Amino acid sequence: MEVLKSSPIGWIRIFEENGCIVRLELNARSGEPEEPRMLLLCETCRQLDEYFAGKRRAFDLPLAPAGSRFRRAVWAELERIPYGKVVTYRDVAIAVGNPRAARAVGMANHCNPIPILIPCHRVVGSNGALTGYAGGLEIKRKLLQLEAGNGVF
Repeated sequence: MEVLKSSPIGWIRIFEENGCIVRLELNARSGEPEEPRMLLLCETCRQLDEYFAGKRRAFDLPLAPAGSRFRRAVWAELERIPYGKVVTYRDVAIAVGNPRAARAVGMANHCNPIPILIPCHRVVGSNGALTGYAGGLEIKRKLLQLEAGNGVF
């Protein structure tokens, strides 16, 4: 099942399988917002609305991203990054036990199938610069500004 949702950063398509969120697409094709038909999709939309309104700092949803063992370890580490905090790719590499894997961490971030809910936008370059984001750097910037309390929405 899936639902198309409008948001302050553009259209988002959310996918559910077997009672878990498995994918979230940013910059989804526009269309008519759909009324979620499943409780989990309704709850995901509600939590995203709260997040964009600055009222939610953590998501409480069952997630099941598909990926290699390394990528799943990286994504699990991303979920531990507190709201409003940024870390570097190297920090994540160290946290997953492979300090020289910063580039592999970057690729895992790029392949994150559930952005925002798995907050890959909280990872920046070693010099603090915003680097690649599948949804585009402008969305990454807006998400970080929101979490920094600069309420851009």
